[in-house]
Amino acid sequence: MESSNQLRMMVYASLCAALTAVGAFLAVPIGPVPIVLQNMFVYLAGLLLGGRWGLASVGVYLLTGACGLPVFAGGLGGIGRFVGPTGGYLIGYLPTVFLIGKIAQRAHPRMVTDVLAMICGTLVLYACGVSWLKIVSGMPLTKALALGMVPFLIGDAIKIAAAAAIAKALRPVLRIEKLRPCT
Repeated sequence: MESSNQLRMMVYASLCAALTAVGAFLAVPIGPVPIVLQNMFVYLAGLLLGGRWGLASVGVYLLTGACGLPVFAGGLGGIGRFVGPTGGYLIGYLPTVFLIGKIAQRAHPRMVTDVLAMICGTLVLYACGVSWLKIVSGMPLTKALALGMVPFLIGDAIKIAAAAAIAKALRPVLRIEKLRPCT
């Protein structure tokens, strides 16, 4: 029984990695950081899979892109994307999904908890992304915030609301057993 659950979780993690890649193709370029759906699928990976499996999902996604497959925003790939202006956001997906997953694992699945977990994750993502954008571009923090965070706040709020509703609808269908806290 345990091995079938492990297999199911591997399949779900792989599916979340693939959906994250698909989310990158739905990009609206507005300055150095495009609007994408990647982070919504990262949020869903954390909510549905927990910290450990969500981290595995995002790790597979990032490794796929680092190997050169065009899974990042704009249909791009390669290790060079990690040192460009969006590199902080890409790397930031790892602590983001882990934090969301940890919070989701510790609480009974409720929409308010899911939303709070995603808000915390979004703060971590912005901290990683904006600080990296500031370092790479050499721009002042206020300009990095203006380009790397402010234009995305409304869209991210919409993505959080959508991810919370999707997670609520999918949890009963996916038959994911109560997630054990990460060790």
